[in-house]
Amino acid sequence: MQEELSVLLKAQYPLIYLVTSEEERAEQAVYRIVQEVTRHQRLFVWTVTHGFREYGVAQQKTHHNTISPEAAIEWVVRQEPGIFIFKDLHPFISSPAVTRWLREAIASFKGTEKAIILMSPYQETPIELEKDVVVLDFALPDLVTLDGVLGQQLGKSRHALGEDSREKLLKAALGLTKDEAEKVYRKAYVKAGQLTEGEVEIVLSEKKQLIRRNGILDYIEEDETIRAVGGLEELKKWLTQRSDAFTERAREYGLPQPKGMLILGVPGCGKSLIAKTTSRLWGLPLLRLDMGRVYDGSMVGRSEANLRNALKTAESISPAILFIDELDKAFAGGAGSGDSDGGTSSRIFGSFLTWMQEKTSPVFVMATANRVDRLPGEFLRKGRFDEIFFVDLPSSEEREAIFRIHLHKRRKDTSRFDLGELARTSDGFSGAEIEQAIVAAMYEAFAQEREFNQLDIIAAIKSTLPLSRTMVEQVTALRDWARQRARPASASVAEYQRLEF
Repeated sequence: MQEELSVLLKAQYPLIYLVTSEEERAEQAVYRIVQEVTRHQRLFVWTVTHGFREYGVAQQKTHHNTISPEAAIEWVVRQEPGIFIFKDLHPFISSPAVTRWLREAIASFKGTEKAIILMSPYQETPIELEKDVVVLDFALPDLVTLDGVLGQQLGKSRHALGEDSREKLLKAALGLTKDEAEKVYRKAYVKAGQLTEGEVEIVLSEKKQLIRRNGILDYIEEDETIRAVGGLEELKKWLTQRSDAFTERAREYGLPQPKGMLILGVPGCGKSLIAKTTSRLWGLPLLRLDMGRVYDGSMVGRSEANLRNALKTAESISPAILFIDELDKAFAGGAGSGDSDGGTSSRIFGSFLTWMQEKTSPVFVMATANRVDRLPGEFLRKGRFDEIFFVDLPSSEEREAIFRIHLHKRRKDTSRFDLGELARTSDGFSGAEIEQAIVAAMYEAFAQEREFNQLDIIAAIKSTLPLSRTMVEQVTALRDWARQRARPASASVAEYQRLEF
């Protein structure tokens, strides 16, 4: 980013929009560029509270009558060559007077080596300025910058740190701003009395706060391991093979970073659980993207900005898994939403597709869907996802494994249960329906103040009408579609298809 900014200033671009919340670090970066590129120019900074002040001067003198944005831009037009930073001009930039003054300033800058830099955490660009402005995202601190921050804290604590521990602390802080990294390193030192590899969890907790502040992403912590998933051996094998896919060893071997996977299937068959347990398997943070929070009709362009910010946050803490549950509902109207919402859904859909295709950051997109007929065709073409898996209703062996898992969670001794009989009785049941049958049996026995048994579970099963029977047409259509277009998640079906082929 700094190299690009240097080029733009050399090329005399008149208006640059620098999107960042790190004002101090961004100012320092701009000042260094001004000193290196244009040694004779001066740097001025404007705020609505103080007007213009010259940066780098010990006694910062306020230039009078530059508090209002219009007066400040007029003052810039009358000045000698220099760089002029406007902080947080976005609340005023859509004002007709401010927009007009900016356009006149841009016209007057030709051949004068003057430039305006708009610095704000939120991008707001009037249509009148779209052809004149260049938008840059100020990158978050890299490992070198964070190493300097960590070095300062270690200097204060006078504590030596091994190279491996230092690397883990630095990588844990990737995605934080410089100020956030300073605060979290201080917090770790205060809590533990020293900075060691053991304080990585404290640093990661700050990332969780970062996700919560975003408001659109959720940081999901899952205690279950992939062993809690009954069956789906083919899918679990695929995931296990890629457990080290984001390591440097994989890059040295020449492997590309995995892009993502789409899991289609019958509701209640473990799609979401697989996504959550993959986080534990791969040792990566799991972020859930809530598309309902993305859409915001309060202001034109806010929904698109919400999506950009969410994806930018996910990239900032990568490598990570981005989980989108029920993708078919999130983007069902993306293909043609012009009449219903002014095209917002179409733009959101297009932005997300473009990001998936062009992203270079190690963000693995894991999406689930129940209704394939509602998914836009663009999602299903090769290149969007590494693989499309189909999760069918569990087989008899898989149902037996699911009963074993859920019974073992609730009682250590499961020998009194005939798992084979339970599996046969629950033909057509999903994993979620099996769990609820056990819960219903436990409630029945609890009300009678006794221990639940085999007969209680069988009675609960027989009193339940599974989804595979109430929505038989939908399940059949999904199976027909997936038979030739998706990879089966169960090992038995996958082996049968390989033999058939």
